[in-house]
Amino acid sequence: MAVATWAMNSRKKRRNMEDQSSQKPKQNKSDNNVGNIMRYAGLAFQMMATLGLAVFIGYKLDQKIGWRFPVCLIVFSLGGLVVTLRQILNDTRRK
Repeated sequence: MAVATWAMNSRKKRRNMEDQSSQKPKQNKSDNNVGNIMRYAGLAFQMMATLGLAVFIGYKLDQKIGWRFPVCLIVFSLGGLVVTLRQILNDTRRK
């Protein structure tokens, strides 16, 4: 009788341990929201930095070349915009 009781208790303990290990810790919605806010704030900073750098490089090149029409400024600005949009699409696709 003692062996049967011991076997039943060990099964219960094993089952409880499996149930506890299979349960995932619940995340608070506020933790998830903070993560999303930080993620998109980082994307916004990347966007500003990339566009700002592209405009600056285009402006300085136009000053060096001396053209009246700012060709390099327009080309680098559009290139920076394409790079920025690509970064945003790639970062928002993955979770």
